[in-house]
Amino acid sequence: MTDIRAFINQTKKLGQLSVVKKKVSTKYEIAAVTAKADGANAVLFENIKESKLRLVANLVGTRARFASAVGAKESTIHQKVISAIEHTKKPKITINAKFFENKSRDLSVLPIVTHFEKESGPFITSSIIYAQNPEKKTQNSSFHRMMPIDKTHFSIRMVEGRHLHRSFMDAKHHGEDLKVAITVGVHPAVSIAGAYQAEWGEDELEIANSLLGGKLILTKLPYSGRAVPSGTEIVMEGRILADKTHKEWMVEMLRTYDYAREQPVFELESLYFRNNAIFHDILSGYGEHRLLMGMPIEAKLNRDVKKEFPQTRQVVMSNGGCNWLHAVVQIAKKKDADGQKAIEKTFAAHRSLKMVTVVDEDIDPSDAVAVEYAMATRFQADKNLTVIEKVRGSSLDPSSDQKNLLTTKLGIDATRPLHKRPEGFEIAKIPGLEKTSLKNYLK
Repeated sequence: MTDIRAFINQTKKLGQLSVVKKKVSTKYEIAAVTAKADGANAVLFENIKESKLRLVANLVGTRARFASAVGAKESTIHQKVISAIEHTKKPKITINAKFFENKSRDLSVLPIVTHFEKESGPFITSSIIYAQNPEKKTQNSSFHRMMPIDKTHFSIRMVEGRHLHRSFMDAKHHGEDLKVAITVGVHPAVSIAGAYQAEWGEDELEIANSLLGGKLILTKLPYSGRAVPSGTEIVMEGRILADKTHKEWMVEMLRTYDYAREQPVFELESLYFRNNAIFHDILSGYGEHRLLMGMPIEAKLNRDVKKEFPQTRQVVMSNGGCNWLHAVVQIAKKKDADGQKAIEKTFAAHRSLKMVTVVDEDIDPSDAVAVEYAMATRFQADKNLTVIEKVRGSSLDPSSDQKNLLTTKLGIDATRPLHKRPEGFEIAKIPGLEKTSLKNYLK
């Protein structure tokens, strides 16, 4: 099965699902429980005060469940994601779907969560928007968080220059609203594909179908003409209005507040949902949000940087860098200039990066202590530090020039200098240490 219910059942069988039967509120309480579960089980809320629908959170909040969602082991996530990107498959399309079981024009039936005390309101955080590419006539899928204004309108957070925004601006230029479809509650493989920044004109649902072994089926919708996964829990159709905006602000993946922005407004035409539907909520700035956004980029970095610089062994988006702003690159160093080359190639592959640290093969790039050890013993700031001023960065970084998208980037070559004796950098080992168990000696 390729819907969210099948994945929830799979998670339950693995003993990684917690079910909350106690009545809970969408105002802060669901967010608080989800935050406590961060890095642990997925959580299914069955009794919500403000809605008759169920809600699931922290669905792919660990690398293990992320791997399960794409049918891989933790060690082979990147290979599976890269293979899906490079070998896409067109899904089959039908006119039938279970989400047609219920129809409404009232957004208040949804259990939309208020997450943080200073946000401008509650947000749908798992919403994927489907629009037609105006040039290629293909379909684009991308994540955009939405804040309800009233029973038929949402504000939509769009990043300027990204694909949905380009499609919206094209429609606006022609004096038209942009017809779109929106899904909430899809199989995580669809979410992972939707979070990936594919090339202009490429259809992310074809990546999702590849991740799901060619089993994804789509349903064409009557108003927007868009095709969405048939197993979706909640589907909305409508249009993004060309001439209306609404001010909002939210917590981003860095777990900081974005500044207030005037954003486009979506007007609802129809809301469809399955019987006993499951709403998916993603807690901004916590594990599921960071993995959904960061892991596809990490896979892309491993592909692109290795292609440009073959000495690369592994690229990791660090947890401390919110799986978005900082990368650690492990290389097999052959020349003293290799560290600098790795820094340049990694920055070029993901422009949101703010810091790149390069380490040797004996350093685990996913271990923050090991990376800091490499900096402490192999790095000299006057020789191995790269500073790149006033370049394009991430709009999320509150320390940057957010309005002009400018930042200063930092590269750290923490690899051992080849002109020095190698013994001085060798990490000492104790023979038999790995086989030694302390409990055998402290009985």
